[in-house]
Amino acid sequence: MKILVCISKAPDTTTKILFKDNDSVFNEDGVTFIINPYDEWYALVRALELKETLGGTVTVLHVGLASSDTEIRKALAIGADDAVRIDAEPNDASFVAKEIAEFAKDKSFDLILVGKETISFNGATVGGQIAGSLDLPFISLATKLDIESNNAIVEHDIDGGIEVLECEMPLVISCSKGMAEARIPNMRGIMAARTKPLLVLPSFGSQRLTNTIKYSLNPGRTTCKFIDAENAQQLIELLHNEAKVI
Repeated sequence: MKILVCISKAPDTTTKILFKDNDSVFNEDGVTFIINPYDEWYALVRALELKETLGGTVTVLHVGLASSDTEIRKALAIGADDAVRIDAEPNDASFVAKEIAEFAKDKSFDLILVGKETISFNGATVGGQIAGSLDLPFISLATKLDIESNNAIVEHDIDGGIEVLECEMPLVISCSKGMAEARIPNMRGIMAARTKPLLVLPSFGSQRLTNTIKYSLNPGRTTCKFIDAENAQQLIELLHNEAKVI
């Protein structure tokens, strides 16, 4: 079985977010980056579990610059067989998805796994766009994945319960919490990662559809207004006039 796991990097959750150049660029000075947890803990680890059970190979793919090589090497240390980095700035989800699809289209992967979203942008669109570009089935927000013959048996949460789907491979799956348990690289894996192949490819020249004009920080929590339980009308007026949610 050939499995492709797409990984991205994200700022560590303890990072203080700042911007520069008139708030148009994320300030990376002093920032510690990690593999996006949904990609690492769920997509990558489940792929490795399937390889250990059924045999095959796991390739990790990242769209990004040379500064991402540390995160890619960690994925190799956890157990991936080889890695590919498409040398391009990953600042557009559609661009990233198309670059991944261009790489994967003639490689005969049985499974393409991605995390459900990045913790930095929370867009959750890359997996679906990869599937669309490759004309493959797509299952989102998967919490369990098993393989029976040439079919993937996938569970994901829906309102009021769990839906179980069966789909013939190849397909694309976005992975959510519950898919696997996080792994920590051991010393043997860290040493082996130094010699595992990391192929760097130029961009396929996919079109970028968006351009970031400006970032702004979430204002955070403000003071709470408490409304007497007997004064429903005041609550309705505040929700309508101030919060503008009704």
